[in-house]
Amino acid sequence: MIASDICADCAVRDRALCGSLTDRELGALNTLGRRQKVARGETLIWAGRQSVVCANLLTGVLKLSVSTPDGREQIVGLLYPADFVGRPYAGEADVTVTALTDAELCVFPRASFEKVLEDHARMERLLLQRTFAALEEARSRMLMLARSSAAEKVAGLLLGMADRVAGSGCRATPEGPVTFDLPLSRGQIADVLGLSIETVSRQMTGLRDAGIVALPGARAVTIRDRPALEARAGLN
Repeated sequence: MIASDICADCAVRDRALCGSLTDRELGALNTLGRRQKVARGETLIWAGRQSVVCANLLTGVLKLSVSTPDGREQIVGLLYPADFVGRPYAGEADVTVTALTDAELCVFPRASFEKVLEDHARMERLLLQRTFAALEEARSRMLMLARSSAAEKVAGLLLGMADRVAGSGCRATPEGPVTFDLPLSRGQIADVLGLSIETVSRQMTGLRDAGIVALPGARAVTIRDRPALEARAGLN
């Protein structure tokens, strides 16, 4: 079966789960998938409610969050283009999924998606591998939060975002510095990193004054000296 029109203009097909599927497996998904746009601030999935959809994120950035006992929101993860959204075989969602930017997804009804997985063992295995990779990333993030300094945390977050949103960033020349918009406010960055807003602002200002990054707009960031930023993140 040939991939249907829903995949023809998919910008993340080679990086998403679908990129590893055969035409037969892709055809099975195509019978279920539909494109859905969500506006910035719109919630796609609510924690504690019935988990009804799974999806591939095509464009934009989503946040995963939970509510703390005192009612505050805690961001526990970010999803970028090509990431998988939702939990197959879970009756209730364990996190709230909200758009940080305008976004577009390829959405599948969860029950139907589970049936496709049961009929295509290789697809199920590929999804499991991606789940393990996401779990390992979460563990690495927890280790970073526990052991890194404020400078290392902020630099590491900027590097990670630059790598994940590079496709939507821009460069003046093919080898030039990449500029991208931060999907998080300073306050949200502080929540993710376990820092105060003031500390995040000081670190960003320090990176700018050192010529490592430029801050050309309210949320725009240009990575001017990647090796220096990697050194600040403790990567070399």
